[in-house]
Amino acid sequence: MTDTDSRYEAVRSRDARFDGVFFFAVETTGIYCRPSCPAVTPKRHNVRFFATAAAAQGSGFRACRRCRPDAVPGSAEWNVRADVVGRAMRMIADGVVDREGVAGLAARLGYSTRQVQRQLTGELGAGPVALARAQRAHAARVLLQTTGLPVTQIAFAAGFASVRQFNDTMRAVYAATPSELRAAAPRSGRTARRTPTPTAGIPLRLAHRGPYRAGPVFDLLAHEAVPGVEDVSGPPGARTYRRTLRLPYGTGIAAVDERTGTARTTTGAHPGGWLDARVHLTDPRDLTTAVQRLRRLFDLDADPYAVDERLGADPRLAPLVAARPGLRSPGAADPDELAVRALAGRDEAARLVQRYGKRLDAPCGSLTHLFPEPGVLAEAEPDSTLGALAAALADGTVRLGPGADRDEAREALAAVPGLDERTIAVIRTRALGDPDVAPPGPDVPDSWRPWRSYALNHLRAAGELEYP
Repeated sequence: MTDTDSRYEAVRSRDARFDGVFFFAVETTGIYCRPSCPAVTPKRHNVRFFATAAAAQGSGFRACRRCRPDAVPGSAEWNVRADVVGRAMRMIADGVVDREGVAGLAARLGYSTRQVQRQLTGELGAGPVALARAQRAHAARVLLQTTGLPVTQIAFAAGFASVRQFNDTMRAVYAATPSELRAAAPRSGRTARRTPTPTAGIPLRLAHRGPYRAGPVFDLLAHEAVPGVEDVSGPPGARTYRRTLRLPYGTGIAAVDERTGTARTTTGAHPGGWLDARVHLTDPRDLTTAVQRLRRLFDLDADPYAVDERLGADPRLAPLVAARPGLRSPGAADPDELAVRALAGRDEAARLVQRYGKRLDAPCGSLTHLFPEPGVLAEAEPDSTLGALAAALADGTVRLGPGADRDEAREALAAVPGLDERTIAVIRTRALGDPDVAPPGPDVPDSWRPWRSYALNHLRAAGELEYP
């Protein structure tokens, strides 16, 4: 929505479909909100619109305490777009700016820092530092309200360079000190804060927009779960998916529940909801990265309205979309791991884990290992397609991270000896999060674009295609 009148109409009708797509701010109050905020609708001449929360913050507006605009799903646009801005947004969400600075982000994109700054600011109203700052503020609020960590430790865990910077940012974004934010936590958050450290688990609500069909996602994860790295427990409808994570500063274990929570709405529209999760970390600085990897795995930033509208207009897909509104296209928690598993298969992946995977210092039930790193596999299996793929991942010939150029990655994968088109299509769909992949074999008409990955998932969920 680029037309301001259309955006105001979305605000006036409290349309939750656009939460995270844009933000609005009220000049008379100095506060910015999500479109579905339940507060009294401001007059049109007092409203300003922003593409990102960071842009609103940069213009001096504070986050609304009622609708908590920082907790909305990310814009689905960044997952779809393959240009520099889309790639940059995916990398910022993964914590690249916090770990490597703007220079590191620019180097990964292949542009100068000035070019990256100019493109992001020109389109989004905020540069990479401001976008990362908004993300750090949200991570800090989650830690303040869900853990018992000391405020000083939270400051550095969220990615701030100093306690003073942390305090100034929290006052600017939330108009409250860290201690005031902690005291204002919801009752459920106060209960969770009895947990002394994040190593015992940080409770999270992973927000999504619109309906979310969790069953097929958990079916797929259960079907392909690799022992030692993943498990799925519980009866259908109330399952829990758990997995180990290799993260920039340490390791983690994540658990996500199948049952979805639902937000309230005053409009009658489906506003979205959340998946309950808990993340155990050896280093709390990995919180932002861990959350983003779970969001990509469960495809939580998708726009089900856009997908269902396009695919529902097709005679073949219409009954499938009506039966499963909000069906997602799962991604990957670790793109390199997914690529190896797509080639090796589940049974061979289990063997690789037991033989080459790193054992956790503190195993948790059936979760005992991290999936082996590409460099380890390249040395262990040198004379095979698996070894060639692992070597290409290890030396950077093939890049599958959140900011990877999808077309370049496709060409690099095609150059790996022995890697077939079917496997490449799986890697592009899952590891690269491409919403519009047509693998060899099934009839995939152009009329399903740009959501062909979702269309194929509808066919698989209906039993018309097998999962690869």
